[in-house]
Amino acid sequence: MASFLQISDDEKGHELGLFCVPKHYEDDLDRVIIPHGLIMDRTERLARDIIRDMGGHHIVALCVLKGGYKFFADLLDYIKALNQNNDKSVPLTVDFIRLKSYSNDQSTNQVKVIGGDELSALTGKNVLIVEDIVETGKTMETLLSLLNDYHPKMVKVVSLLVKRTPRSSGYRPDYYGFEVPDKFLVGYALDYNEYFRDLSHICILSEHAKEKYKV
Repeated sequence: MASFLQISDDEKGHELGLFCVPKHYEDDLDRVIIPHGLIMDRTERLARDIIRDMGGHHIVALCVLKGGYKFFADLLDYIKALNQNNDKSVPLTVDFIRLKSYSNDQSTNQVKVIGGDELSALTGKNVLIVEDIVETGKTMETLLSLLNDYHPKMVKVVSLLVKRTPRSSGYRPDYYGFEVPDKFLVGYALDYNEYFRDLSHICILSEHAKEKYKV
């Protein structure tokens, strides 16, 4: 069973004034729920766990864009550092896919896969899918089903966040950093209609901001 850091439903988070937050977002955020330093510590530990379990295999790291790009880059930096200083190392190549399942702040029942035709290159490979957040689990289940059609040798999933929600299908990734409350979170490349990707910390989006940036 994956180990993770649980953030409780009654977690109040931290005042914005305690952190460096871009001025243009100060009125759009309620609280900081996961500071950047804590994200990095958990990411380093996830890299160690992946090396422990998958070391010695040639891994294709598949980044789920756009939200996963920051976590993907930092995770691979930690894996690279471990490769240079460990007895067990992981040969890595990278690939990218884009999934879309959101309209404003609501997850839809339809998952759009962009770049799926290129997944044939993963046949017979050991694949590590890197995702930013698992919410209902339906998006990842759709991707795993699609990948299965191409017969990869092995597939593991690592996600920075897993959201506790009654809408969950029950799916859990092989590795994840945090289990978080059912709130709309932004920052560290998680967006709301493309905004907030440039925010270092993971924060709770205000109701005011949902209306302000609604499309």
